[in-house]
Amino acid sequence: MNKKVISTPDAPAAIGPYSQAVQAGNLLFCSGQIPLDAATGEMVDGGIEEQTRQVMINLGEVLKAAGTTFDHLVKTTIYLKDMGDFPSVNGIYATYVGTTAPARATVEVSALPKGALVEIDGIAVLDD
Repeated sequence: MNKKVISTPDAPAAIGPYSQAVQAGNLLFCSGQIPLDAATGEMVDGGIEEQTRQVMINLGEVLKAAGTTFDHLVKTTIYLKDMGDFPSVNGIYATYVGTTAPARATVEVSALPKGALVEIDGIAVLDD
């Protein structure tokens, strides 16, 4: 298997022993993104809306570094600190993934890294 690590300074650096994304063949596995500002490494100010936008920006930068876009996402998982935030997150998420949205799971978790309210990971299929 040919495995390639994808990394960009335009998304937050990994805060542990993992890669921002790994390409295996024509599949891209994107690690979960939390709402960190790539320039400062700090959590963005604001609530769930601001955090969700930053997460999607970060995920978009990782996809871009791999030469792809949200259009190529086939599966995502959204992790929420509070399922009550689902409507807000869902609305913002929809503006990024468009009309051909990927398959998705959304789960409530007891905690996320650095106290984040939302984390999103994804799998994309790359062009041959």
